[in-house]
Amino acid sequence: MYRRIMVPVDLAHIAGLDKALKTAAGLSKQYGVPVSYVGVAAAAPGAVAHNPAEFAAKLDAFAKDQAAAHGLSDASAAPYTSHDPSVDLDQTLLKAAEDTGADLIVMGSHIPGFPEHIFTSNAGYVASHAKVSVFVVR
Repeated sequence: MYRRIMVPVDLAHIAGLDKALKTAAGLSKQYGVPVSYVGVAAAAPGAVAHNPAEFAAKLDAFAKDQAAAHGLSDASAAPYTSHDPSVDLDQTLLKAAEDTGADLIVMGSHIPGFPEHIFTSNAGYVASHAKVSVFVVR
């Protein structure tokens, strides 16, 4: 049914992604497809890593931990670096979907509030603009 599942992750906010991570793992096991965990970090030092190489290593460790925790046979990390992730996160995630060959994006989101009536959330933007299926998990 699917060839690859992409899961955007923010390593600084993993606790809020539990449902999306479990959903992606369940779909991966059910359909026997690999999962790519995509993370986007700033090139400058941040809360998660001091440089892009350290970020890539942490994302790779996260992917391996997810594979072990959920019994996934094929999980990989796809780190991306951005000059300003708060500005170009949406476009970077759309590019990552193409780069990884994902045909399903499983993405966590929060309950919409007042700002989402004015500005689209990241999940809303990706769902509206992706060329592949997007499963938004709250």
